[in-house]
Amino acid sequence: MPAPTHPRSHTETLANGLRVTLRHVPGLKRSAAALRVAAGSHDVPLTWPGLAHFLEHLLFLGTERFPTGEGLMAYVQGHGGQVNASTRERTTDFFFELPTRSFSGGLERLSDMLAKPRMNPDDQLREREVLQAEFVAWSQDPAAQRQFAMYEGLPAEHPLRGFHAGNRDSLKVESPAFQQALKGFHQQFYQTGQMTLSLVGPQTLEELKALAEQFASVLPVGDKIAQAAPLPLTVKSYQQVDEQRSHLLFAFDALPESSNEALAFLCHYLNSTKPGGLLAYLQGQKLADGLSAAPVYQFAGQALLHLQFTAPPGSLNTLHEQLLDWLSFFARQDWAPLGEEYAVLHQRQQQVSGALQLARIDSEQMETGLSGSGVEALTQILREIGTVDNFSEHWHMPAANPFLRSSEPLANAGLIRGQTSAHRGLRTFAQDRSRGRRDRSPMQFSQALPDSGDEGAIYLRWQVESAASIDLQSTLQRSLKQTGQDAREAGVDLSFSTTGNQWLLKLTGLQEPMPSVLEHALKCLTQIDADSPRSEPETPLIAIRQLLKALPEHVLQPADIVDDAKHLWTTSRWDGLALGLNQQTQSAMGLALSRIPGIPDNQLPAPTAITAQKQWRHIDTASSEHALLLFCPIASSDIADEAAWRMLAQLCQTPFYQRLRVELQLGYAVFSALRQIQGQTGLLFGVQSPSAKPVELLEHIQQFLNGIPALIEQLDDASLSQQRQNLADQFDDTNLSSKDAAELFWQARLAGHSSDYLEQLIATMRTLDRQALLSAAQRLINAEGGWLCLASDSAAESAWQATN
Repeated sequence: MPAPTHPRSHTETLANGLRVTLRHVPGLKRSAAALRVAAGSHDVPLTWPGLAHFLEHLLFLGTERFPTGEGLMAYVQGHGGQVNASTRERTTDFFFELPTRSFSGGLERLSDMLAKPRMNPDDQLREREVLQAEFVAWSQDPAAQRQFAMYEGLPAEHPLRGFHAGNRDSLKVESPAFQQALKGFHQQFYQTGQMTLSLVGPQTLEELKALAEQFASVLPVGDKIAQAAPLPLTVKSYQQVDEQRSHLLFAFDALPESSNEALAFLCHYLNSTKPGGLLAYLQGQKLADGLSAAPVYQFAGQALLHLQFTAPPGSLNTLHEQLLDWLSFFARQDWAPLGEEYAVLHQRQQQVSGALQLARIDSEQMETGLSGSGVEALTQILREIGTVDNFSEHWHMPAANPFLRSSEPLANAGLIRGQTSAHRGLRTFAQDRSRGRRDRSPMQFSQALPDSGDEGAIYLRWQVESAASIDLQSTLQRSLKQTGQDAREAGVDLSFSTTGNQWLLKLTGLQEPMPSVLEHALKCLTQIDADSPRSEPETPLIAIRQLLKALPEHVLQPADIVDDAKHLWTTSRWDGLALGLNQQTQSAMGLALSRIPGIPDNQLPAPTAITAQKQWRHIDTASSEHALLLFCPIASSDIADEAAWRMLAQLCQTPFYQRLRVELQLGYAVFSALRQIQGQTGLLFGVQSPSAKPVELLEHIQQFLNGIPALIEQLDDASLSQQRQNLADQFDDTNLSSKDAAELFWQARLAGHSSDYLEQLIATMRTLDRQALLSAAQRLINAEGGWLCLASDSAAESAWQATN
């Protein structure tokens, strides 16, 4: 049967001109808002490039009613939510997600900051330096420069060819003319006629509308303004090449309104990696290893479609010919069945989307299928690209996604299909409960999450004799690519990671397709093909993201490296955890469980973490910017210590950002958070800076850490009580998503905690007192659990044990 249709949004325009979309989703644990302003970088006067981006930053710097420490960002972080903003060519977006009981406070702060920004001159000068740091990083980032160069085939006068990020030279804060333009831009566009507010949550439509009306009451009222039409793109297509990639770009000037959904539909099939698709053929002919297609610009009937091939430069003309041949074939297909599967795919995606994802989908106002007008728009797009009636006979459409078809119920839900004598320890939760042997099974079907919902999670862990080589890791990841794509489309996130001698396969999302996804994934991992197409070269990451990617590997003790997958699978020992799965899903997993490689073991030891000392690991980021991560693990696995560490993380988040980013202006990438890695809980501090070296960054972080006791002492009893409440609420069942809860339970299992871990954690959080926090802060400062520093430079202090 098809996936159930997700509740659609209700759209209306309020009396003051604010357009709102409201979506009531009863099962959600959180609420989200997405506010879109119909104004972006291309709407700015030519004299002041970067003004729109600059204004977006300024709006977060507090208002008279809500200063910086009480503004939207601090409020959302304090309640365990997420918040961000984005400035694009013709739109600016602000979005956040919060526990439902705190949601109205977030809306209150968002409306106030949009309507009544302070525009303080000193704040502007400091924030301009942040944009300057972003500009320096952007100008030195090869990927960013390639994207900027991608527009060189367009007319020089088109705004896509211009500079819009803003820097110290373009943002003349001291100039009266700039200040007039800044305020004028805000007054012109930041009013109700230019805004669309999307709200999603478990509240009723009436409750959501009341929140929207309260939000709108603060905003300046205005009529919708027609944004200036861009200059024509004039060109039809052009080509570009670099060392590893070949690019084809198609430009359109007068497309109908439904062209957005038509391009999304076309790109979905262009991006397919399945046998029979365009990429599979190109790989078979050794013309290209990778292909990605996406519209990089769309506004007022204009669009720029970008196709990037991982291929040698000399093959571009041949690739162009093959692309046009495939598009001609695609243009003659019956799109109706393709559209049906495409619609089911989107329904599945919405079924597993959280509040924030749904709010952003509603904000985009895009259809989730291919409508009649979308078919007309797609026909026009293909005609303008130059499709013809004659094409090669070897093309055929890829097979349908196997995970979108529901499986038949099993005749006996109490038995496991495919169980063999080698897997007698594998039992459903019902069997474990009846025999009292649940704790002895290597695959534990936990009751920690209710099994009455649509979603669940499966964790499979292998402890292998040695670590996988880089080539083997790449091969394993590549083997899962197609299954992972199909799984995502069917509502299941599939990931596989190799960290030291610990390998982890994780599935989260809709439980109904999980048994089939698991079976396919295990087959792919254990029958890897050395002759499979090479993986595409990864887009270079900025320095701080390179450190984040490397962190899990360095948290564990180093292990020997081998390249023999068959040997590692055969000698591995495995266990697992399944949460939220009903008996039918558990039973359907039997065949997959019987195919798990390795030796079942219900007593695998916890991963071996770093020792309690100060370790400095130099990571060569090949970047001119400096970056540093400081990971501070807890010295014990006691739940009371974890509760205190989580409170420290909550207390530090906003002050750390304020101190290092706003006051010291060390860089634009500044954050602190609690992280759990292989069962090890710790505080993580990160900074990327264009000027300050890692040793200097560490000194600033240490100074901040030394000031944490003072932060705790400054809290009055009422504030401390509120902080405790905010923290505990984040882990309450009414606020915690099933995916986040599953990850907590998995990390708890790795740390050796019992199944009532979450109840113990919440109870402990509610009893945290000032002395417990001060004691935890001192243990943090003294590095009693050890400090692990990953940096883009070598250590300069003898107190640190330096390793590569």
